[in-house]
Amino acid sequence: MGQPTADLLYRDPAFRLPEAEHRYGPRVHLLTHPLLLSWLERLCSPQTKQPLVNELLTRITLGLFQAAVNAEFPRKSVSSPTRMAADHPTEGVYRGAVIDPEISAVTVNLARAGTVPSQLVYQELNLLLNPDHVRQDHVSIARQAGADHKVTGSHVSGHKIGGRVDGAMLFIPDPMGATGSTVVEALSLYRELGKPRRVLCMHCIVTPEYLKKVTQAHPEVEIYAVRLDRGLSAPDLLATVPGTRWSEERGLNDRHYIVPGGGGFGEILNNAFV
Repeated sequence: MGQPTADLLYRDPAFRLPEAEHRYGPRVHLLTHPLLLSWLERLCSPQTKQPLVNELLTRITLGLFQAAVNAEFPRKSVSSPTRMAADHPTEGVYRGAVIDPEISAVTVNLARAGTVPSQLVYQELNLLLNPDHVRQDHVSIARQAGADHKVTGSHVSGHKIGGRVDGAMLFIPDPMGATGSTVVEALSLYRELGKPRRVLCMHCIVTPEYLKKVTQAHPEVEIYAVRLDRGLSAPDLLATVPGTRWSEERGLNDRHYIVPGGGGFGEILNNAFV
């Protein structure tokens, strides 16, 4: 008998990301996922309160995380004895690909809407990878608005960043991608801390305005979203493939809140409407 080999099916299992056609570039991933869309529709309803808010956000965040990991994380080949190996030393072994558990990963808590998603990602990373290579950073950041209530930028009032990010999978899990100011400002904190393997932004909802700002400022970022909201665009534009007339698309109202959107998630998640 020759050397045991892995079943062809599991040597390098292919993963095909379920995503919609668009013209925003190859690093934007708008998932076509009916279950996540259904949970998100319910999450955005004015009738949805705590604790259901956190329960739904948990399920949506985990769905985004799984999609990003399957599509972006490197794999390695293993030969792993199962419980059947005692009776079948050769056959009772799984031989195939798994996510490489020795890569490093960092998740960034953008307080306050990003606190729950980042903690979830942190927990999942610790289950998936060697915990010695997993970290969670914390950034206190808030949008800044002018007298007309339009967002003028974001302000970082404090942060706890645990070190460099060279070669790491860097996660930015934040429910709403509205103007893009928060993500752009947060990523600026990491400019001098090394080059990550990937930067993975995960959102329930994004707008065309967000996509333009982030992809222009940080073209290396991979963006994963459950839904694109461009509800204030002209009716005929909504019949076009997203991004075809990007400059005309609009998902933000005059106060830079997403339409149809779901309201301020920072307030809803914390029952703190300030």
